[in-house]
Amino acid sequence: MNKILIIIPAFNESKNLKKILPDLKKKILKVDIIVVSDASSDDTVEVAKLEKVFYVSHPINLGIGGAVQTGMKFAVENNYDIAIQFDGDGQHLASEINTLIRPILNDEADMVIGSRYILDKGYKTPLIRRIGMLFSAWLTSIIVRQKLTDITSGFRAWNKKALSVFSKEYPSNFAGVESNIHGYFCGVRIKEIPCKFEPRQSGKSSINFWRSFYYPFKTIITALGVVLRANSFRKIK
Repeated sequence: MNKILIIIPAFNESKNLKKILPDLKKKILKVDIIVVSDASSDDTVEVAKLEKVFYVSHPINLGIGGAVQTGMKFAVENNYDIAIQFDGDGQHLASEINTLIRPILNDEADMVIGSRYILDKGYKTPLIRRIGMLFSAWLTSIIVRQKLTDITSGFRAWNKKALSVFSKEYPSNFAGVESNIHGYFCGVRIKEIPCKFEPRQSGKSSINFWRSFYYPFKTIITALGVVLRANSFRKIK
C-alpha cells in the first residue's frame, strides 16, 4: 500500500477549502492531507484544524512554490511514497487524482502533470495569459526534449525520486518552468496526462494581466538560469 500525501498550498483560500477538504476526504480514502497556509490573513488555518488535516502556517508569504516545497519536505520527512499538489482555488477535481498518479504507480514517470490542454475539456483561459503559457510551454519543451502543453498546471504528482530533488530546491515563483527544466537535468521522468479543471470557485488568481504580459520574458530569463546551472545538478538513480 502506497503512502500518499495531498499538498494544498493556500493563500486566503478558506472559502474554497471549506468545500475542497470535505470533498477530498469523502472521495479519496486512505490518503493524508496537508494545508500549507502561505501567510494567509483569513481563517485558512482554522478550516484545516476543523477538518482535522495536517497544516503548516508560514509567517511570511513565500509564494506558491515555497508553499509546495514545505509540503514536499513534510512528505520526505514522513516517508510518503507519492505527493500530490492540489491547489486551494477549487479548480482541481478529486475524481482526477487516481488518473494523475497512475503513471507513477505503473513506473512510467517520476513526475506527472495534469494538463488542461492535451484534450479539449472545456477549460477557457484569457487570451493574453494563454499566449504567454503557449510560449513558455514551447520553450520548455525544446529544452527538455519533450512536448509539454501545460507547464503552469498546479495539479501534479511526484514519487520519492522526484521528491528527493524538489524538496531540496523548488522555485517560489514561476515554478512550472523552472521545476520542469530542473527535473529534466536531474533525470526526473516527466509525463503529462489530460485532466479536467474547473473555473476558480471564489477569490482572485495571483496571475493578473501584467504578470501574464511579462511571463514570456520571465520564462526566458528563468530557463536560461536553470540551463546555466545544469552541471551542478545531481542526477537521481
